[in-house]
Amino acid sequence: MTKILIKNASIVNEGKTTVGDVLIHNERIEKIGLNLSTNSNCEIIDAEGLLLIPGCIDDQVHFREPGLTHKATIFSESRAAVAGGITSYMEMPNTVPNTLTQGLLEEKYSIGAKDSLANYSFFMGASNENLDEVLKTDAKNVCGLKVFMGSSTGNMLVDNETTLSNIFSQSELLIATHCEDEATVRKNLELYQSKYGENIPIEAHPIIRDEEACYKSSSLAVSLAKKYGSRLHVLHISTEKELSLFEKGPIQHKKITSEACIHHLWFSDSDYKTKGSLIKWNPAVKKVSDRDAIIQAVLDDRIDVIATDHAPHTLEEKSQKYLKAPSGGPLVQYALLAMLEKVGKGIFTFEKVIEKMCHAPAELFRIENRGYIREGYFADLVLINPKTKTEVTQDKILSKCKWSPFEGYTFSNSIEKTIVNGNIVYSNEQIIDNSRGMRLTFDR
Repeated sequence: MTKILIKNASIVNEGKTTVGDVLIHNERIEKIGLNLSTNSNCEIIDAEGLLLIPGCIDDQVHFREPGLTHKATIFSESRAAVAGGITSYMEMPNTVPNTLTQGLLEEKYSIGAKDSLANYSFFMGASNENLDEVLKTDAKNVCGLKVFMGSSTGNMLVDNETTLSNIFSQSELLIATHCEDEATVRKNLELYQSKYGENIPIEAHPIIRDEEACYKSSSLAVSLAKKYGSRLHVLHISTEKELSLFEKGPIQHKKITSEACIHHLWFSDSDYKTKGSLIKWNPAVKKVSDRDAIIQAVLDDRIDVIATDHAPHTLEEKSQKYLKAPSGGPLVQYALLAMLEKVGKGIFTFEKVIEKMCHAPAELFRIENRGYIREGYFADLVLINPKTKTEVTQDKILSKCKWSPFEGYTFSNSIEKTIVNGNIVYSNEQIIDNSRGMRLTFDR
């Protein structure tokens, strides 16, 4: 493998931006400095005017394989991820079959090794009946345990109080939770079905999956974690009320953390009129006041990580009436650009975005040698061009579903190159798919 020398980049890393060079040798960053030089067999990238950041780490994606490959595959979605500057991801267990045994978990790792352009890890899934399998999970080689405290695909709703207590008291894994109280959601849905029958308007989604459903479930998860001293990560916070459950401060000092997703930072309930079911997610996109409170919580470090919850469905599926249209949408390709748009509007700084999308996931999951631009770390890097715009058009969408909630939008920046483990996998709008990512490992 040849060396790569990136020259004259504006390096955004660890809370500051500096101009410098980065030398990559094999899979790792060998040297960071000024006026670096190398002898033979080296590819030189002149990055003057470009931003160089660590590769983003997405702690919540649904790449649909196995079982739902008409929507997406690990190969297709990892291509979209690297095109968007995401070099590592953690994928969820609500595939078909659900990832509820160690054997099924390892089958997904085999697919990742064969097909993923980005680095990968897969969550073990919990059900009401599989605690023995959960306790076999190797925390060194698996990112964590996913607990759906709200409905999901197949047999993954964990609503048995004894099971939840056993998981929180016995598992040493990081526990990542989807928090929506199922009984509250069902009660709200019944009210709307009695009023509208099969013709419930999409605008009712954040009322059916409301603030109380989220808070009731999130507060239960936090109370269990405090009771048993568990390592808890609450995914996709969607309400202002839930933010009271989390503390401000550095992620390194926390055992209970939280995540915000791109759609909850970008959209609000006013967007249902134009976007319809394309922005139907669980938990739902809610009020402007919820969105603004989540943004503020990112700024004051009550929210620790920004992720995507990338969950593609076909356009045909999403075009159905409310009750049949599935929740979720594709986001990995444009997530970083969407956050950089917020930087351009003065909402976030470049450094804050990199903290929440690169550094913080690495710290939270204790990922080994990733998430920073440091000598000796894996060379997962992204070059951003702040002077070239990116128009979201169907022909440029790499997710298998071939649509995006951002279609028609023009972002102010573009992804110039993405490097995974020292290999250039995306350059000038072209995927280079002759290398594969690595299985993430964890310092636990």
